[in-house]
Amino acid sequence: MQTRQFDTVLVANRGEIASRIIRTLAGLGIRSAVVYTDADADSRAVREADVAVHIADYLDIAAVVAAAQRAGAQAVHPGYGFLAENAAFAAAVEAAGLVFVGPPAAAIELMGDKIRAKQTVAAYGVPVVPGSSGSGLTDAELADEARKVGLPVLLKPSAGGGGKGMHLVRDEARLAEEIAAARREAAGAFGDDTLLVERWIDRPRHIEIQVLADGHGNVVHLGERECSLQRRHQKIIEEAPSVLLDAATRAAMGQAAIEAARSCGYRGAGTVEFIVSAAQPDEPFFMEMNTRLQVEHPVTEMVTGIDLVAWQIRIAAGEALDFGQDDVRLDGHAVEARVYAEDPARGFLPSGGRVLVLDEPHGPGIRVDSGLDEGYVVGSSYDPMLAKVIAHGPDRATALHRLRGALERFPVLGLRTNTRFLTRLLAHEDVVAGRLDTGLVEAALDGLVAAEPAGPAAVAAALLAQARLEPAAQGTGGGWVDPFSVPSGWRLGEYAATVHRFRIDGAEPVAVRVHGRAAHAEVGHADGEMVPAQAVLDGDRLRVTYGGLTETFRHAQAEDGSTWLSRGADTWRIVPFDPVEAGAGGGAGAGDGTLIAPMPGTVTVVKAAVGDRVTAGQAVVVVEAMKMEHAVAAPFDGTVAELRVDAGTRVALDEVLAVVHPVDSGEAEEEAS
Repeated sequence: MQTRQFDTVLVANRGEIASRIIRTLAGLGIRSAVVYTDADADSRAVREADVAVHIADYLDIAAVVAAAQRAGAQAVHPGYGFLAENAAFAAAVEAAGLVFVGPPAAAIELMGDKIRAKQTVAAYGVPVVPGSSGSGLTDAELADEARKVGLPVLLKPSAGGGGKGMHLVRDEARLAEEIAAARREAAGAFGDDTLLVERWIDRPRHIEIQVLADGHGNVVHLGERECSLQRRHQKIIEEAPSVLLDAATRAAMGQAAIEAARSCGYRGAGTVEFIVSAAQPDEPFFMEMNTRLQVEHPVTEMVTGIDLVAWQIRIAAGEALDFGQDDVRLDGHAVEARVYAEDPARGFLPSGGRVLVLDEPHGPGIRVDSGLDEGYVVGSSYDPMLAKVIAHGPDRATALHRLRGALERFPVLGLRTNTRFLTRLLAHEDVVAGRLDTGLVEAALDGLVAAEPAGPAAVAAALLAQARLEPAAQGTGGGWVDPFSVPSGWRLGEYAATVHRFRIDGAEPVAVRVHGRAAHAEVGHADGEMVPAQAVLDGDRLRVTYGGLTETFRHAQAEDGSTWLSRGADTWRIVPFDPVEAGAGGGAGAGDGTLIAPMPGTVTVVKAAVGDRVTAGQAVVVVEAMKMEHAVAAPFDGTVAELRVDAGTRVALDEVLAVVHPVDSGEAEEEAS
């Protein structure tokens, strides 16, 4: 294979992976180009790249190839997602005289078909999950195969991944119904309703092997990654190495992965995924091969010291691997957590908004791969992953401890993230002990997503609001202050407290009384006892002393007037509450008939009109964000009194969509009669 030199490489992706590839290109002395859409015009990747080319859609193959030519690139790196595993894209890049930084199109196509992939690797001696081996099976033939394999079984679309269309069947009586449902979902998601059936392994562990293959016949594996902590088939936390495997099993799985790569003529970085029973770790089964860089590749880089992106570029340029299998060493332990724009307390609904405060953690063994900048607007058009926080240590306990600490030091104000959920998961006793399986997260979910008590946030918000009212907080410079402009609560005959009312994260209103200036005050909840407190402002930091405890919050004010507060991995959105306005119908409480947007996004359907009668649970408005739809339903039987949105309206978190008035008792009795 002839070696060539790349002067410019186009990154056909966005977000944190685009920034991560750009960083390696800079280290190799290669000029970086990146494509971007309107939504990413102000993104970090656009700022970091040497040149950026505007396109309308990341999935437009012709536009991406044309952008590479326009930028003067000799190669295209697809990252992951979008077109990374699209054989037609790889072929189009090569047809344009450019180099695709990845495997040959034929390998992508072969491994993208799960049925053919299983047949191919099995011929090379790779163990596969017992199940159907033929394609194009009828419903009856699929059912027969399921009975041969033995229930429980897993129905899987042949053409796709990501957990879409998968159906677990334990009851033979439900086979026909589940096959029909899986076909519909597969056709809708991938345009192909072909299914395969596999034996279901109870309490499975998801373990994958990283491979590197050059164009000179050399293939090595770089050890395994444990990816068993998942929610709805989506990985959350990954680590390397796995606590389940011993050296002999690791070597056997590594050799099986190498044979899988050889079976399809692979080139570049790829991942071979296995399913392993916790009870029988020495019996792994091939699931699939991901013909691209993986999201979780940093944990492999941190335990091996090998830059996978750099080797992708070097292999694409025709270089041979300069190390062999015996040279690969695993040093210590690494764990990665994916930080998403989502709200675990609201069923993991997508979040979004302008990043008002951002402080990425650092320290020994800590790495952050991020696509965020302060001021960047996280929209609803793309995947909600914002960043990855990776920790390395000499052992697993140290890596877990460092990662939890890093997540506690990662404030992102202006939108919801899943950082508190991640810290709770990392501290779960089974995770700490290494007792992992793909069902652990769902089984422990209730304890992982509970909302944090809002009491400390209410006190901090009240003191912050008090400080904002004070002249000194408005830049008077410490000179003479008009005493009548100070919110001290002074009045003839006595002092009175200033009452601050808020809604915290959309919950019922809270009232906090503050007496005195923020730096030396007394604070009390509602009609409770007044307690000495003080708040000191230092930029976006707010140091609060209350009840003998001093804590530091980060704060920011959004354009809509709401205030964001964070303390460690906890974040709260504070909205001023006016009881007079609420009494006039302007409130947005969870207990009244005001329907609010559960996430920032776009209204796709309005299912009622003003004056329509609706019943409790009936969908009134549907909001879509990041390819997820959420129906906002009437909380009780009533009449649509207000409708503030149309199909196509973009809405913010907690924005009022509609108002439903309840049916009064007399009217209800009249209708019933």
